[in-house]
Amino acid sequence: MTSRRWFVRECPIGMGALALNHLMGATLEDPMAPKKPHFAPKAKRVVFLFMAGAPSHLEMFDYKPQLEKFDGTLPPADLLKGYRAAFINPNSRLMGPRFKFSKHGQSGAEISELIPHAASIVDDLTIVKSMVTDAFNHAPGQLLMNTGSQQFGRPSFGAWTLYGLGSETRDLPAFVVFSSGKKGPSGGNSCWGSGFIPTVYQGVQFRSSGDPVLYLSNPPGVDDQLQRDTLDSARRLNQMRLEATGDPEIETRINSFEMAYRMQSSAPELMDLSKEPQHVLDMYGAVPGKPSFANNCLLTRRLLERGVRFVQLYHEAWDQHGSLVKDIQVNCKDTDQASAALVKDLKQRGLLEDTIVIWGGEFGRTPMVQGAGKPDGRDHHPNAFTMWMAGGGLKPGLVLGETDELGFNVVRNKVHVHDLHATLLHLLGFDHTKLTYRFQGRDFRLTDVHGNVVREMLA
Repeated sequence: MTSRRWFVRECPIGMGALALNHLMGATLEDPMAPKKPHFAPKAKRVVFLFMAGAPSHLEMFDYKPQLEKFDGTLPPADLLKGYRAAFINPNSRLMGPRFKFSKHGQSGAEISELIPHAASIVDDLTIVKSMVTDAFNHAPGQLLMNTGSQQFGRPSFGAWTLYGLGSETRDLPAFVVFSSGKKGPSGGNSCWGSGFIPTVYQGVQFRSSGDPVLYLSNPPGVDDQLQRDTLDSARRLNQMRLEATGDPEIETRINSFEMAYRMQSSAPELMDLSKEPQHVLDMYGAVPGKPSFANNCLLTRRLLERGVRFVQLYHEAWDQHGSLVKDIQVNCKDTDQASAALVKDLKQRGLLEDTIVIWGGEFGRTPMVQGAGKPDGRDHHPNAFTMWMAGGGLKPGLVLGETDELGFNVVRNKVHVHDLHATLLHLLGFDHTKLTYRFQGRDFRLTDVHGNVVREMLA
């Protein structure tokens, strides 16, 4: 016989569990299903060519005749009032640009001899010469550029994009990351992490040859049927736990198992660059089976064709505190041809018009020289740097912004990292103030409490 005490004690809990299960029934939907943004977007996918380490704008995009004229002299004292540098005395002598510049395209943009391939597509580019940031060390700067915050734990731009738009592919991760160069980014995996939003939205790092992720192929003795039976059993157990707790990380686990299974069929075909025509390989400078930034760019185009929403390529080799002349030539040789080829390839395939391509690093470099034994380096510089973009509703052939005669401070059309994020989200169809996720009692967003859409950048 059931006692009144038992009923009072147990039934509210049971009814609460039933209510929770009922509520969860409405949320057990695919978190990666395609979603509609706030308004009609100009772009639906993003490629971010991240030049980690911070390229020198003064050697590539922002030609300064006065800096060349006053090479070897001390900078004006009033210019450095209150200025903080990362590693050098701000009173170090000025260093003029080490490479020749010339005008290109109908826009007349001045481009360095270091990057002739970028010069060939200059009328497809939106060049912003007036970027500024708050950080002057690599990890905080990379986190700010990728997550809108200098601190770890915030969702990345790619994760916000997936959270807002969902995925258009069932066979591949919607957010893919490649890394080339000497090492990975200083900000680490947090640059493509999901922070406090569900981890289903984080980036998945691919290798550029062989299996894109380790252990994708089955070990000896495991056939398709055994694997399918195992996955089905694991899915049933995970689903039961998900329905009981509502933990979104269990949903992420279910999705990751199923995605890995589908990738066993889709990934080998994706990664096989040998099937690309030779003229395409030559255009990128790609060599099948040889990991490189060029291969990663070509794989990016293949990923976009298969519905991947966000691809980010990190190339970490740009931190030239010394040996700038030698090392930046290597950087540009490794990346310039393939970056331009990707824009050309997307354009000729009709993909550029709704794809945003972004090129840039976390900050700029000082007009002052650094390096005693190798006196041709530049220190970190947050006050001014250059980025370029193409496609997806951006205004082609635009050169926006201006720095002072030494390339030290922005004097016209300043664009903060938060403004860039607001503009990119606008192109993806979002009001950046309304794409939010509630965490620890308040609504968070990529731009936090900052950012304005830069209307001049829009087509």
